[in-house]
Amino acid sequence: QVQLVESGGGLVQAGGSLRLSCVVSGRSFTNVRMGWFRQASGKEREFVAAISWGGSMTYYSNSVKGRFTISRDNAKNTVYLQMNTLKPEDTAVYYCAAGQGSRYSPNWSDYDYWGQGTQVTVSS
Repeated sequence: QVQLVESGGGLVQAGGSLRLSCVVSGRSFTNVRMGWFRQASGKEREFVAAISWGGSMTYYSNSVKGRFTISRDNAKNTVYLQMNTLKPEDTAVYYCAAGQGSRYSPNWSDYDYWGQGTQVTVSS
């Protein structure tokens, strides 16, 4: 059974930083695209960042570009989201997602497995 477990969320002041981690277990990490999505209270889930299987290609939403960095360590079956210069509007539950395929994708339908989410709260 495939499991994705996120960690690293919490409460931070505006301008601060957090690093989220997501460990994938139960399947090979080979040829798997990874992404981060988020859902704020009362809003739809939205794309945040994605990374290709090899890690050489990344893609970000306009709202986080230049502030967030996605990376992965395939030897550890882990993907990271470094979040800097956080803003109150970044407050949301953040979800890690995995999908079959080497290319990155911003589309939630290209992901087959999802974590349970980790809460990120940014105070003003």
